[in-house]
Amino acid sequence: MSISIFLSFPKPCFKQQELFIQQVRDYLKGRDFAPRTLGVTDYDMDAPLTAIRRLMLESNGLITVAFRRTFIEKGTARLRTDIDTLSEETLDGQWLTTPWAHIEPAMAYQLGLPILILREKGVMADGILERGIAGFYMPEFDLEQPISSYFSSGEWNGMIGRWEGYVRAVVEKKGRPPLLF
Repeated sequence: MSISIFLSFPKPCFKQQELFIQQVRDYLKGRDFAPRTLGVTDYDMDAPLTAIRRLMLESNGLITVAFRRTFIEKGTARLRTDIDTLSEETLDGQWLTTPWAHIEPAMAYQLGLPILILREKGVMADGILERGIAGFYMPEFDLEQPISSYFSSGEWNGMIGRWEGYVRAVVEKKGRPPLLF
């Protein structure tokens, strides 16, 4: 029986993003995981947060892929701030991802699920996408390089192997009754 995991990603808007997600899916299926994505493999009539929570409760881990979605050609954070400890920050040439790449990992974190977030190169590292914010390593992948080179890299193999171990431990623990001693 395959191990259910939540696979979170925005709808790809570039061909390389589609190929990357397919490679992730193929890898997971080859390792006996069942990647589940709301609106792709699973559908629900409830509000999205309710549906996501229900699917996460059935899952044993989460992988989020933070793809480039929105490009900021020229922008400023904290425009005209009047607080001495803050300053304006230029956002020119930055990419944003979907808010769901922040929401879903935060929900999985609250449930205690193993989390792996993959961030496409160029996506702004803010919120949960900041390195170390959730206490785990966050790899960055570059879709201008051959996809196969990333999936054969030591970074991918080490990180996915560790995540897999955590997920398999969740499956093992879920099968045991609670101990009263």
